[in-house]
Amino acid sequence: MSVTISPPTERTCELCGRAERWDADAEGWRIDGEAGDVYCIHDWDVNGTYAPLEE
Repeated sequence: MSVTISPPTERTCELCGRAERWDADAEGWRIDGEAGDVYCIHDWDVNGTYAPLEE
């Protein structure tokens, strides 16, 4: 049985609202819209409800 790991493509900080998306061309996260609080220690919304494993 083969399992595929599917990483998140979007994330939002639960503290300041900063939203980011994965940019495959740049191989990194890019800001969508406002930068949020520059001093925030981001708490991303990728949590226990996210299931990265696919069969």
